[in-house]
Order: sequence, then structure tokens, then C-alpha cells
Amino acid sequence: MSTADVEQTITRVHHEEWARVVAALTRRFGDLDIAEEAAAEAFATAVARWPDDGVPPNPGAWLTTTANRKAIDRIRRESKRDDKHREAQMLSDDPPEPLGVIDDERLRLIFTCCHPALAMEARVALTLRMIGGLTVAEIARAFLVQENTVGQRITRAKAKIKAARIPYRVPAAEDLPGRVSGVLAVLFLVFNEGYLASGPDTDPVRHELTAEAIRLTRLIRALMPDDGEVAGLLALMLLTEARRTARVSATGELVSLDQQDRGAWDTAMVAEGHQLVRERLAAGEAPGRYQILAAINAVHTDARDVRDTDWSQIVALYDQLVRVDPSPIVAMNRAIAVAELDGPEVALAAVERLDGKLAGYHAYQATRAELLRRLGRSRQAREAYDQAIALAGNTAETAYLTRRRDQLG
Repeated sequence: MSTADVEQTITRVHHEEWARVVAALTRRFGDLDIAEEAAAEAFATAVARWPDDGVPPNPGAWLTTTANRKAIDRIRRESKRDDKHREAQMLSDDPPEPLGVIDDERLRLIFTCCHPALAMEARVALTLRMIGGLTVAEIARAFLVQENTVGQRITRAKAKIKAARIPYRVPAAEDLPGRVSGVLAVLFLVFNEGYLASGPDTDPVRHELTAEAIRLTRLIRALMPDDGEVAGLLALMLLTEARRTARVSATGELVSLDQQDRGAWDTAMVAEGHQLVRERLAAGEAPGRYQILAAINAVHTDARDVRDTDWSQIVALYDQLVRVDPSPIVAMNRAIAVAELDGPEVALAAVERLDGKLAGYHAYQATRAELLRRLGRSRQAREAYDQAIALAGNTAETAYLTRRRDQLG
């Protein structure tokens, strides 16, 4: 195996095994700092040794074993320094512990990272770091904040978990309803980072993140089968992920929904997503945000050709969503649908009313550019494309926007 092949393998294994290693260490040592540091050291050791020694038959087991040794070494050093004696405890077998509702270490870890004692921005940052394996820089780009701010959030969150003795477990069944909404919000943000990665130096679509978000959402769905928003989020993820292979061209450029090869969509995922949406409709309960977003995606994926899209139904669903989530981004997306019914001029007027709130958001400038383009206002469209390109971090999106701008002449 060449050095390049080993490097690619290490990258893949990091994507696949990071959360497992961190969760296993957290379960054993009860300390997120130790878990994160030891996991990072284990991967650094792999980078140094695997090119010469070869990739082990079971990379995940090798990394977990190596990380455990690193953690024990750290604890021994701290024990000597602080005159503590924890080595024997750490070297012994793990004590038995009652299992949570679902026996999954990564699920335990995400409920810990999403504990309501933490601020929402801390939950998101901690989960993206500890579960998703994103770097501090990637998280900072995703949320338009400084790297040191993200680092401080993660450090403070871990310190609070330790000081407050927040338990590493899945909550008991009676506590789940109050805890699950925060977990869903974090999972959706993790999924979005994989769906359209924010960093310029990462793959534009990070399947390992979307797959992990879907896997964990499936586990929560099994845990709470009657929760409409859990079902809605799973449906939304499936209907979005179904289009993944059609979303980026062979040259690495984002492919817009209207230009995608619908024959390349994952029909099994589409069918499962549609079934979940139908089940929620049959329940007769008032839908929440995720259920409405899933229904919008169901309408899009139900059309065999973009010309068959039922835009009136999509606008009606956005009208429902605005009442549940009156955010400027929802208003912008509703305007995009309105453009297909009432024309780009009406849509542009609605979009530009959001300028004070979304001017620094790349999707807002990209939306303006497309509407201005349709109205034949090329100079203004070019300026909007320039702003969108400057704000976008995703390489596939930048390539798409650049080509659209350059076509203006």
C-alpha cells in the first residue's frame, strides 16, 4: 500500500472511528478531556506508524487500544504529580453499569453533549467535536464565529460536565421527551455540516457525517416511535440524503435541484422518507418544523421531472412553516418557491426585504443573484454572485456560483 493510500485510509478511518473511540474512552474513564486527548494522540500515532508498519487488520480496535494506553499514561502522570492513585481503577475491568434504554455508547455520548445544563451553542460545538470529529476551525466556519470562541465553548462545556457530574448515559424513559428536542437540533446541524460542508479544505459533501446523523436519528426513532418530530427529522434526512450522489458533478461542482439526474436518486431512501411523511399525516397531529420540512422535500422528490413539481403545495407548506418557524431563512426559502408561481420580481421584492438580517449569508446573496439573473439585470446579478462567492466556504458551491457568474459575460 502506497503512502498516499495509507493517508487516504487514515482519513477514512478517522471519519468512521473517531466517535467510537471517544465514546469508548468516555465510557471507561468518565472524562471528556482525557477521551478527546487520548483519541487525538492515537490518531497521531497512526499517522506516524501506519505508513511503515502497514494498516492493522482492525483499525478501530487498534486505535481504541492505543488510545486507552495513552489515557492510562496520562492518568499515571497526573497521579504522580497530584499524589493521586487512580491507575489501579483505570487498569481494572470496567465496572458493571445498568444499561440505558438503548445500549449504544455513541448515543450515551450525544445525550451527554446535549445536556440541557449546557448552552445550545456549547451543545452544538461539543457534539460536532466529540461525535462528528470536526476541527475547531470547521465548527467556527459553520457558525460564523471565531475559532477561539468555539474552543472556549468546548472547554467550558467539558468543564461544566465534569463539575456538575452530568451522567454519561441515555436518559430514563420518563425524562426523554424533555431532552430529545435539543438532541434533534444538534443532529440536524451535524447532518447539515455533512450535507454541505462549510470548510473550503474538506470534501463538499461529507457522507460520514450525514450517515452518522441518520444512524443516531434512527436509534432515537426506535426509542420514541410515537414522537412526530423524531419521525419528521428522520424523513427529512432520508429525503435529502437520497439526492447525495446527484448533488455534486464529476468535476466537483454543486448541481442545483432542477438540474439533478433524478434517476440517480436513492429510490429506497425516497420511499422510506415518503412513508414516514404519510404516517405523520395519518396521525392527524399538528406538525412541527421537521415534519413540515420533510413534507416539502417529499413534494420535491415526488416529481419525476422538475416541471412536474407542485409549487402551490410547496408554498402552502412554507406558509405553515412560517407560523412554526418565522425565521428570515424560512422566509427566503418561501420566496424561492413563490418565484415559481408568481415570478422572480415578486420573489425578489420579498427577498430584499430580508437584507438587513441576511446580507452576510451566502445563500441569501446567491438567491438574489439567481432572481436578478432571471430578470435580466446582469450587472446586479454579477455583484450578488461576487458577494455569494466571497461568503461561501464550500468548494462545490463556489464552483457552481463562479460558473453561473461567468456565464453572464
